[in-house]
Amino acid sequence: MPPSLIRNDKPENTMMRCCPLCVEPTTAPYHRDRRRDYYQCATCKLVFVPPEQHLSAAAEKAEYDKHQNSPHDTGYRRFLGRLFTPLLAKLEPNARGLDFGSGPGPTLSVMFAEQGHSMAIYDLFYAPDASVLTQIYDFITATEVVEHLAQPGKVLTQLAAQLSPGGYLGLMTKRVTSPEAFARWHYISDPTHISFFSEETFRWWAQKNSLVVEFPGPDTVILHKTLT
Repeated sequence: MPPSLIRNDKPENTMMRCCPLCVEPTTAPYHRDRRRDYYQCATCKLVFVPPEQHLSAAAEKAEYDKHQNSPHDTGYRRFLGRLFTPLLAKLEPNARGLDFGSGPGPTLSVMFAEQGHSMAIYDLFYAPDASVLTQIYDFITATEVVEHLAQPGKVLTQLAAQLSPGGYLGLMTKRVTSPEAFARWHYISDPTHISFFSEETFRWWAQKNSLVVEFPGPDTVILHKTLT
């Protein structure tokens, strides 16, 4: 289900523990399992896997190649509907959008196009036309994307800059709730998942970037770039 994305260069010093979202150096161990370590930032509360434990690009793509998503899959459409429905209700007619990290079977872009909204797509492995990352959009979606980002701060800042005033950034990712729940969480068993957001993290990032944030559901986030 998760798409592939912009792969960011890892820090030269792979033992650095700076937060990949806010780049603050104050981080602490959060959890450890048989495969990986997880740290939490004291500033923005992002939980992340250190760079030296990330998959290679080839291994990452091999994981994504296993996914069989398709716009003809009604179950997948229902899943995406958790973001599609509340975001669609906010859009003006003929809005222009970008689906970032669209994956091997772009579907959300098809759903918005069916409602009259023109869509561009970007995916590092499957739709790598970087020219779409230099344009401005009325809305941008990234479903099951941010948990794969090695440098989420860099990518999210880039996407926010691509929004027109009044635009929306719609995200879908499961959220961290507590250390106890994290230890039992199926989400961390995916080796491509390396950045884990909580509601507190999204609120911090929204305030830092002058965006209004709302949570339509337990795994959806909509950020609004206001006109003022």
